Amino acid sequence: MIQRNEYINILSGSGDKQIIKVISGVRRCGKSTLLELYCEHLLSRGVSREQIIFINFEDIAFEHLQNYRALYDHIMSRLLKNRMNYIFLDEIQHVTDFEKTVDSLFIKKNTDIYITGSNAYFMSGELATLLSGRYIEVKMLPLSFREYCAGTDGKIPVSQKYIQYLENSSFPYTLQYEGRTQLIRNYLDSLYNTVLIKDVIARYKISDVMMLQSVTRFIFDNIGSPLSISKIAGTMTSAGRKIDYKTVEKYVRALVDSLIVYQANRYNIKGRQHLKTLEKYYVVDIGLRYMLLGKHKTDIGHILENVVYLELLRRGYDVYIGQSGSREVDFVAMNGDGITYFQVAASVRDENTLRRELGSLQSINDNYPKIILTLDEDPVAEYDGIKRVNALDWLLQE
Repeated sequence: MIQRNEYINILSGSGDKQIIKVISGVRRCGKSTLLELYCEHLLSRGVSREQIIFINFEDIAFEHLQNYRALYDHIMSRLLKNRMNYIFLDEIQHVTDFEKTVDSLFIKKNTDIYITGSNAYFMSGELATLLSGRYIEVKMLPLSFREYCAGTDGKIPVSQKYIQYLENSSFPYTLQYEGRTQLIRNYLDSLYNTVLIKDVIARYKISDVMMLQSVTRFIFDNIGSPLSISKIAGTMTSAGRKIDYKTVEKYVRALVDSLIVYQANRYNIKGRQHLKTLEKYYVVDIGLRYMLLGKHKTDIGHILENVVYLELLRRGYDVYIGQSGSREVDFVAMNGDGITYFQVAASVRDENTLRRELGSLQSINDNYPKIILTLDEDPVAEYDGIKRVNALDWLLQE
């Protein structure tokens, strides 16, 4: 079992505090495993098993608890007096009116509550209303490149590991199929169809499944490229798949809410303004993209850009596409410490490419860090304060 230390540290930092911990993420990214790992962490710190109540609502053994009152009575019967009780409710969306149970448990002084769910609209939309001001959200992703390397053969060169990471998928379960391409493909195909059917089609009552699949393939095929809803609709209509703006908008929102696709909006660096045009989209896992489009999709630069985008999210940044005058900056990464600007390229050994990537960062008139990430296996270099760093080394940093 791979230790998801970044997430464990987040949970540990908020443990025993009067706040509900919500772990959200795409299906099969490891949320249930994270809860199990955190239980082990608590036990290692001296918490007794009697203090831990763990319920996975995808297990039929707990089907009788999918009513808020039955769940509340069950948990109350197990609470220990004068000791902290750690309550883990996995895939809680299966419980009718679950917020009534969570609210009632929350007001107890000796409860520490952790809940998970798969659907982003449920977690980030409805939950904000139901549990307003009483929770923090831990947004979980599949394995990072560093986690993948830790869980696979350490004798393989890092550059080869990166190729495996892309092709074999970052979803944790695929590690047990290492080297068995067809089994990985079958698993990803099943996962993809489950997300589309349960998190997209059923929830948003989509009837034209083939059109939804066409929009999904289009977005997967154009990761890292500026897209607008009207551009998607126009391109597909021109290709003989007529679709209107509102339908595309609905489909894209559903894909983003399912957490299979991420939307990065634009940010005007000089004007410090958020823009509403030509956003970019990235997929939650490159292995899924290969499964859907085939491995002939070898747009190395955009794939690396996708990997870097997800890693920045893992590291706690809010990530935007930068606009600096007429130039584009791949990523504007913001957190409480400030801003870091990133350019991402497969290689900058060509002088014209290096000049272009530097130009975007040199157009920014501030003193925040500026970094170019590439797959070139060259020593770190610096150009008037702009660092050029090997992307794989950066991905492996703690």
